[in-house]
Amino acid sequence: MLILGFSCYYHNSAAAIVSDGEVVAAVEEERLTRVKNDSRFPENAIRACLDWSGATLDDVDLVAFYEKPQRKLARILSTAVRNYPRGSDHFRAIFENRNERGLYGSAGLVGKLLAASPTAGARTAWDKRLVQVPHHLSHAASAFYPSPFESAAVLVADGVGEFATTTIGAGTTTAGNGKKIRLLRELRFPHSLGLLYSCFTHFLGFEVNDGEYKVMGLAPYGRPRFRESILDNVVHVRADGSFTIDESLLTYPIARHMYDRARMEALFGPRREPDEPLTQAHADLAASIQQVVEEIMLELANQAHASTGERNLVLAGGVALNCVANGRIQREGPFDDVWVQPAPGDSGGALGAALEAWHGHAAQPSRTARGHQADGMCAARLGPAYGLREVCSALRARDVSHLVVSPDEVAPTAAALLARGRLVGWFQGRMEFGPRALGSRSILADPRPAAVQKALNLKVKRRESFRPFAAAVLRDRVADWFALEGRETSVLGTPGDGYESPYMSLVARILPARSFDTEDDVRRFGGLDVQRNEISACTHVDGTSRIQTVRPQDDGRFHALITEFDKLTSIPLVLNTSFNRRGEPIVCTPQDAVDCFLDTDLDYLCMENVVAWKSPEAALTGRRPD
Repeated sequence: MLILGFSCYYHNSAAAIVSDGEVVAAVEEERLTRVKNDSRFPENAIRACLDWSGATLDDVDLVAFYEKPQRKLARILSTAVRNYPRGSDHFRAIFENRNERGLYGSAGLVGKLLAASPTAGARTAWDKRLVQVPHHLSHAASAFYPSPFESAAVLVADGVGEFATTTIGAGTTTAGNGKKIRLLRELRFPHSLGLLYSCFTHFLGFEVNDGEYKVMGLAPYGRPRFRESILDNVVHVRADGSFTIDESLLTYPIARHMYDRARMEALFGPRREPDEPLTQAHADLAASIQQVVEEIMLELANQAHASTGERNLVLAGGVALNCVANGRIQREGPFDDVWVQPAPGDSGGALGAALEAWHGHAAQPSRTARGHQADGMCAARLGPAYGLREVCSALRARDVSHLVVSPDEVAPTAAALLARGRLVGWFQGRMEFGPRALGSRSILADPRPAAVQKALNLKVKRRESFRPFAAAVLRDRVADWFALEGRETSVLGTPGDGYESPYMSLVARILPARSFDTEDDVRRFGGLDVQRNEISACTHVDGTSRIQTVRPQDDGRFHALITEFDKLTSIPLVLNTSFNRRGEPIVCTPQDAVDCFLDTDLDYLCMENVVAWKSPEAALTGRRPD
């Protein structure tokens, strides 16, 4: 049975293919259109997934949409009635916008979009094949079904689905009935952890649905001195982990602006305009809302454990992108293991809808044979791949000097370049699904010099200089560098050898033995230029790093590169960040990679087994560099 899942019209739209219960392909629309956070109907993503599967729309047995549009309309209507006459203009604008898209009509209207797609064939009875999966069930399905667990507690937290903003559930596996999910508790709009964080993102001068990462990155520079004010005036947390927001202060349910600016400024000082310099007060506010969200998520995890009795936890929803909060749940929470869907936001909902259509709607058995894979996500390498011909064609089209090397020489060559301090674009195999670059579409650098962090941010990424970078570390060496402890009952790791974090979903502290004594106040702005430890380029000012653990069976070439770098430097990790510039999606095609390479201060580009450079001085001659 072939199932197509898709999401669209709110955040980042996407499509996914599930074949007989196995995830085959998944891609975000933005990667193909080059429009950041593209929310349009994912026509290109559907085509890419079908092409990879060797199928057409006529071959698809079920089409799964990631939410129930009419239920979402009911929430919008009920919010408008409850707040009438306040917010009537806001309601009218939302309704007219949605209505133009035809999303709140019958299933047949969504089917018309599919039937009009260039990928459609003659078979167009979409109303009989279309399954609408509730939004939070799509998130839950994306987290539990591909996870390595036979049973687990499920925690979903995001902005809002139809009505739900936070959901606790349980995933189980039974003989003869396969895997199932039960949703047990939910919080409803407008009481939303995701929208709470977005309000402060906007108040701090960053773009909503894009700048939340910046708030998380800014938080370690500050002190949470506004924490009590937030808990007293903005969000009120109950003993059972549930919470309410003050609707008179956060006005997103009834107004196009997200909060009462005058009242917020009375509590937290002037709102920062997007182009204003960052101050210590801004960092303190970021630290405060970050700590509040961490504490709420940790209490929700405790409640999920109490409600289900499960020893494992899976996470999804946009709040699960907060890897600092995830790290606290892993360290301080009651669970033996925590697994986070690598695309926890709405793009992952496309995948979850397809999986729920298989397990729930079609009631098909579980597929547990995964071979060498730790989970069912294929290491998140679910997007398009490109061959040598396409790579060379893209380089020749822009007249870029390059050298084809043997496949076995790519990793040693790139490792030697990194060890010499070069910045390398790394483009290999199938593109990752989700917001993290995991070694398929990455920019790599030597993690040792502190100066690399600033150079990458300003000259390549072209973004704020305070933003941190991740460490991609050999799985069997993580415990030598980071406090990413495994537990005695761990499913995801051998006891005592460290924890799995294959999707950069957890933050961990670097071990004290790897740090240097310094009298510098590294938490000041600009403190990242201080050589604080052996891998300062990928360590944040609070002594932590976002971790990606790398196994050879997940990505043999990327693992080989880090292994070669370790041989040269005795450092079993590299700095890894997404291959893109500010405001752009991660590169997808060889042409995208070449454009980004030429427009930034990257030194080399490694695409498949081709190495490219810009200046004659950087030319390679058939041998890897000294």
